Amino acid sequence: PAQLLAAESEAQWRKRVSSTDEVAASDITEEVRFGREVAARVIARYGLYDDQQLMKYVNLVGRVLAMSTNRPELEFRFAVLKTDEINAYAAPGGYIFVTRGALAKMRDEAELAGVLAHEIGHVVEKHVVKELDIKGSDDSAVSGLARVIGGSSDSARLAFAQAVDKALDMLFKNGYKREDEAQADRDAVLFCALSGYEPTGLVRYFERINGVKGKQTEVLDKTHPSFEARIAWLNSAITQEGIDAGNYKINKDRFGEAMKQLN
Repeated sequence: PAQLLAAESEAQWRKRVSSTDEVAASDITEEVRFGREVAARVIARYGLYDDQQLMKYVNLVGRVLAMSTNRPELEFRFAVLKTDEINAYAAPGGYIFVTRGALAKMRDEAELAGVLAHEIGHVVEKHVVKELDIKGSDDSAVSGLARVIGGSSDSARLAFAQAVDKALDMLFKNGYKREDEAQADRDAVLFCALSGYEPTGLVRYFERINGVKGKQTEVLDKTHPSFEARIAWLNSAITQEGIDAGNYKINKDRFGEAMKQLN
């Protein structure tokens, strides 16, 4: 009976994070192309942390989580940014970044999984794509900016560049909509549970960095709702979904081993 109940819960969780959107192949191509440009600009801002073993480890954790999403058409990529700022970023198409500063504040793999899962949620729910109307150049289903963004004319290139600037403003200045952040937090709980990670990892991480003030959290504080609000959303999601945190892994030792080279 317990196993049956667990299977039923898992089926419900998968249904909860399954999109019903019809996505054209041209839209996916454009999402990835757009996201690649946004990701390049994020990397240009901070630089990548030069540690292949750490990159491999973060990708291992991230790809386990990505397997529980409903975006099999995307190849998710994960990287560590060379900055002491505490933050994580997602670009459309599956490009996910976590900062060295954020990793330094984590205590186990479940916390890392929670942070990556939240960013995966933004990609899965297409928050930037929907906000900026990023679509392919197929005339059958697009209008306005979306109609020209996939083209090669001067106006198309200008529209593309302007959209990239707007996406970067979302990441670094204005933030996502409050409801989008809440949705990504709820998705993070489900992605972690479906992947076998303790879903309270993100709660513990938020509680720890809530006391950090100053330059390290400047962008994070400016672009996100309060930690109190987000902790409440996470705890509510864990309760509503009936997730028993006692049956999941945190992998503290493996995380500690991976972070030994962090400096």
